[in-house]
Amino acid sequence: MGLISLNLAKAQGFVPEGMPEKMKEKGKAAQEELLSRGGRGNEFTGWIDLPEAYDRQEFERIQKAVGKIRSDSDVLLVIGIGGSYLGARAAIEFLGHSFYNELPKEKRGGPEIYFLGNQMSGTYAKEIMDVIDGKDFSINIISKSGTTTEPAIAFRIFKEIMENRYGKTESAKRIYATTDKSKGALKTLADAEGYETFVVPDDIGGRFSVLTAVGLLPIAVSGADIEKLMQGALDQRNELLSNKESNAALDYAVYRNIFREDGKEVEILANYEPGFHFVAEWWKQLYGESEGKEHKGLFPAAVDLTTDLHSMGQYIQDGNRILMETVLDLNEQRAHMDIKAQEDDLDGLNYLAGKSMDFVNKNAMNGTILAHNDGGVPVLVVNVPSQDEHSLGALFYFFEYACGISGYILGVNPFDQPGVESYKKNMFALLGKPGYEQLRDDLTKRL
Repeated sequence: MGLISLNLAKAQGFVPEGMPEKMKEKGKAAQEELLSRGGRGNEFTGWIDLPEAYDRQEFERIQKAVGKIRSDSDVLLVIGIGGSYLGARAAIEFLGHSFYNELPKEKRGGPEIYFLGNQMSGTYAKEIMDVIDGKDFSINIISKSGTTTEPAIAFRIFKEIMENRYGKTESAKRIYATTDKSKGALKTLADAEGYETFVVPDDIGGRFSVLTAVGLLPIAVSGADIEKLMQGALDQRNELLSNKESNAALDYAVYRNIFREDGKEVEILANYEPGFHFVAEWWKQLYGESEGKEHKGLFPAAVDLTTDLHSMGQYIQDGNRILMETVLDLNEQRAHMDIKAQEDDLDGLNYLAGKSMDFVNKNAMNGTILAHNDGGVPVLVVNVPSQDEHSLGALFYFFEYACGISGYILGVNPFDQPGVESYKKNMFALLGKPGYEQLRDDLTKRL
């Protein structure tokens, strides 16, 4: 099975003379810093060896829990925010049917899956209540601490609904907590109530956690093969580590930093398949939270093409030249649809008769890449072999590995997120949380 590769052909013409050699040396030094665990944040680099060193016993427990959920539940509610849900949602949307939740259960094979606790909309919560009305459901609550506001509120609400419906004893058999292995509010509650628990590893931060129980449990509930997912990550890891002098992830980290130093401020991740939408959302968190520090880093944005060519296309083509673009190119489609001739040909499309929609899509992609090049946008192309578990596992690992290298090239700690604490303190103060009285007074005067 193929692995992730990188095509630089539509980027090299924008590279300043001498820059690739200079940045490649920085990249190789950053790669060594990452692999030697000698850099800032090294205590959160457990993801590097995860594809071969994961806990096999927990993996088996995940699969056993998945069997129970798929047999006794019409709905699984996945409660988490940021890295606690984005990886799982990315995998489910990429690997599964585009209309998974709308399919009859006999075609779907497992429960409907809904994500909540990733915002604080009362409307959304109420409408999830309508969805689960009259249906058997289970909950996977994912939180290292158990006190993160958004998922904690959602869990309060839906745990109460569950306990009112099933009673505490039966509810305890339907709640699966992915949390710290030994401490925290959620771990304390899980132990007291008898929930089955899975571990958020201490040495893996949330945005790098998709290949732990954080992602694997809900991904497997959807019917995806998590063994193949892990194998894809392992194969990609082995390929990268066996070619340290030159590999696709190193080149990706190097070229995005070349363009950053040359004045680019925004990296657009573009895709031409709807299944990539939440992969891009996962990627945005991975790079935004890892590199957006000390007033540094490329701003990670994403577009779904060709859809967004009819909204954002004008800006990408002719707007401020602060952009670089990375295209996710899916090499092999999961399904094929041919275009048929029509006798009247009123829409003028008979010239495409006998061609597939994928043929049209690929040519739209290639034409757009050339147009963006002509408009002054350098384009990197990440080749993804197919829409399956092996390729996705490889893609997850490719981006994580490149992110670690890129962060060290940039000179930041890629594994912390100090900036996100500022809004939390302000929110707690304005909500009236005890201990924040003085800050609340100060903030109130500013509003």
